[in-house]
Amino acid sequence: MNVEYDPTRDVLYLWLATPGTTAASTTVVSPGVRADVDQEGTMIGLEVLGASDVLEDNVQFEVELDLPQHTTAGST
Repeated sequence: MNVEYDPTRDVLYLWLATPGTTAASTTVVSPGVRADVDQEGTMIGLEVLGASDVLEDNVQFEVELDLPQHTTAGST
């Protein structure tokens, strides 16, 4: 997942696929929010127009990372 924000245009884009993946279609999911889908119908990203107005102070991200166990040499 990758998040891009253009402060000049006030547009936020949340990539759910590899950035640059071509959208086959776009659907308005709510005022100011559009979902892009690929040829298979998988959502590849969300675009938020007028992001500062649409999101206001309601931005919350939850991220879960699956990191490998790290061991230090010489520790037991």
